[in-house]
Amino acid sequence: MSRVEVKVPDIGDFKDVAVIELLVQPGDAVQVEQSLVTVESDKASMEIPSSHAGVVKELKVKLGDKVSQGSVLLSLETEASAQESPPQPATRAAAAPAANAGAAPAPQAGAAPAPASAGAGGSQARAAAAASPAGGDYDCDVLVLGGGPGGYSAAFRAADLGLKVVLVERYATLGGVCLNVGCIPSKALLHVTAVMDEVSHFESLGVSFGKPTVDLDKLRAHKSRVVGKLTGGLAAMAKMRKVTVVRGTGQFTGTHELEVAETAGATGQEPTGRKQSLRFRNAIIAAGSQAVHLPFLPQDPRIVDSTGALELSNVPKRMLVLGGGIIGLEMGTVYSTLGARLDVVEMLDGLMQGADRDLVRVWQKMNAPRFDKVMLKTRTVGAEATQDGIRVRFEGEQAPPEPQVYDLVLQAVGRSPNGRRIGADRAGVQVDERGFIPVDIQMRTNVPHIFAIGDIVGNPMLAHKAVHEGHVAAEAAAGEKSAFEARVIPSVAYTDPEVAWVGLTEDQARAQGVAITKGHFPWSASGRAIANGRDEGFTKLLFDAKTHRILGGGIVGTHAGDMIGEVALAVEMGADMVDIGKTIHPHPTLGESIGMAAEIAEGTCTDVPPQRR
Repeated sequence: MSRVEVKVPDIGDFKDVAVIELLVQPGDAVQVEQSLVTVESDKASMEIPSSHAGVVKELKVKLGDKVSQGSVLLSLETEASAQESPPQPATRAAAAPAANAGAAPAPQAGAAPAPASAGAGGSQARAAAAASPAGGDYDCDVLVLGGGPGGYSAAFRAADLGLKVVLVERYATLGGVCLNVGCIPSKALLHVTAVMDEVSHFESLGVSFGKPTVDLDKLRAHKSRVVGKLTGGLAAMAKMRKVTVVRGTGQFTGTHELEVAETAGATGQEPTGRKQSLRFRNAIIAAGSQAVHLPFLPQDPRIVDSTGALELSNVPKRMLVLGGGIIGLEMGTVYSTLGARLDVVEMLDGLMQGADRDLVRVWQKMNAPRFDKVMLKTRTVGAEATQDGIRVRFEGEQAPPEPQVYDLVLQAVGRSPNGRRIGADRAGVQVDERGFIPVDIQMRTNVPHIFAIGDIVGNPMLAHKAVHEGHVAAEAAAGEKSAFEARVIPSVAYTDPEVAWVGLTEDQARAQGVAITKGHFPWSASGRAIANGRDEGFTKLLFDAKTHRILGGGIVGTHAGDMIGEVALAVEMGADMVDIGKTIHPHPTLGESIGMAAEIAEGTCTDVPPQRR
């Protein structure tokens, strides 16, 4: 018999994590990989397993102690003293980064010409996949190209299913555009500016604040801390799952090969010249999209896309937003609150296309003071960089007669999929003329062992859609009978007020001739909205006129994005107006407006004047 000290193994980037649960006591017999303690950080909870079998002689930690790699947990009396390789900790629960970018729902890209069958399902297929890996002919069971929300979700799910995974990502950290230079940093800035706007109204309530002063360096540091916390958590979870992360950009060189060109720099724009080839059994393409750049605009630091706008290098006096979609309006909100005057130009006949016009009108009325010009049915036809600013020319119904000069121009005219930038043709993968990759409901391309997810497979280009597609692709690669069959995908504009919608819109119902019953609940009748001083919004639900089942809904107002998920769930579950109306919502909340909108549709709401019969 001998005495062995059991220590905390490699737990990634976690340091000084708290012991929250003791799972064994002195005298207990334990086996190799049996959990000994549970530790928790702000990123995840995990159980630390034993590296040896034996009997617990002494606990070296107590509840609340902080431990790191190498900390002694307990001593064991063992039969042999030979050191066994320490097992990896098991993640119990991790804080999954949330990311939302707004866009109007649209059908997924078309089905692949010859989708493969689902294959054998369940544990048999997983066992077969794990039993013949990688090694020899293949470097991995699953190679994931792209580490954004869809990509890392696919990689982690595949690893959880027992497959050997390699994740290729050009950024220095996981999370892709969304976490690094998109959804998450923009929401960090929008939160700050929303608070600034909110307190400016408090003087009428009897509470006065001084005029805010903005330290751009501290604001940028706050944004970076938010991004770092999330991306750091992803790196730790990749390590826990034994997902190999390879830094670089990928190009297919065959049906089972990918060449990775190593990159450097925070955003992976600097090639190092080093390359390596990886052979894979299955691949999941999650290569995303990039901002569209108008070819006639000059190369000038005063002309930026959304990534450049997030750098927040200065606050312009006058700013032009090219494109009246959600990304441009969100970033315009940030710069406006910080002091910029805005113009926006949009080729179509309205801003924030995809949402019903009644929702957008509420937003536009509240935000009118931000804009000097809103130029609809107008396009930009030329620009030149001058010492005084960027001189821009316009054509269209609301174009000003003379060129306008701006200190900053934000290009927000859409995103283009990266399907034609990854050598997909060399793998035999079909790519359409726009750069989208067609897939079937298992996210398979026309090449059965290659899957694709996220922006690259079609609209809507939303992080939450990509995550669910990533899970399906990983499960299908492991032999599961999994399919992407979402009825609806919600969209949110994180402006102030927020605009959120899901499912059939009222405009679509009109265009398609769908008979609906509408429940429209004005927030002027909401006790919580009135108490908050934010009763400008409303909640509306659309029901099938015959079956009374919900088809869609929209919300405009504070926290609309937090509430639209209930409407999405109702559509997925096939709820009708009685189901929703008779679900008891807490009072007073903004969320109860969903129940009241259903009651209005049914004719039973007592919080509004009686309806005419």
